[in-house]
Amino acid sequence: MRLRFAEPELSRAEQGRPKPMLQPAQNPANAPKYSTNPTPYTPPKNISTPMEQATIGRSVVIKGEVSGSESLFIDGRIEGTVNFADSRVTVGRNGVVVANINAKEVVVMGTVTGNIRCTDRLDIRSEGSLTGDVVTPRICIEDGAMVKGAVEVQAAQQSEKPQATKPGEPVKAAAAAASAASSATLAHGSKVIYNESN
Repeated sequence: MRLRFAEPELSRAEQGRPKPMLQPAQNPANAPKYSTNPTPYTPPKNISTPMEQATIGRSVVIKGEVSGSESLFIDGRIEGTVNFADSRVTVGRNGVVVANINAKEVVVMGTVTGNIRCTDRLDIRSEGSLTGDVVTPRICIEDGAMVKGAVEVQAAQQSEKPQATKPGEPVKAAAAAASAASSATLAHGSKVIYNESN
């Protein structure tokens, strides 16, 4: 059985024209409740400002000084110095850094040859490799990471003044109290060659 629909009769003026394509009904009750024009994507606004991060890609090679005030992710190669005193520097799995690094926090997942000075924390992941001296208040070295050089764990810089010692108290007790804020974590199996500098 075939169904046949009757087509509306066309006036003489409309007979020579091409037939228009089907159009949706223009009834306001059936009108779509969204715009037919696409609008650009607007991500939701966070309460806190998002952390900005500069990225050095795999194919990028930089020779010289790299500095800034935002976080830095290195997946390429840097030779020289890296200075991000108030931010985080992350050396990605493909990153190769032959430079001294000065930053608030450093995460090593790639290869670093040079000295690292952190004001907060150094984190060397299992696939990371560091050849150079380290000065930091906190350090974490995961299982499988390779570290070769001197490691100096210093007391964190505190905003409050240190407590004055009485003349009768030994100086070593004050030094022990200052180093209580320092921490070092080594995972089982990590290779660490430690040279005592004092």
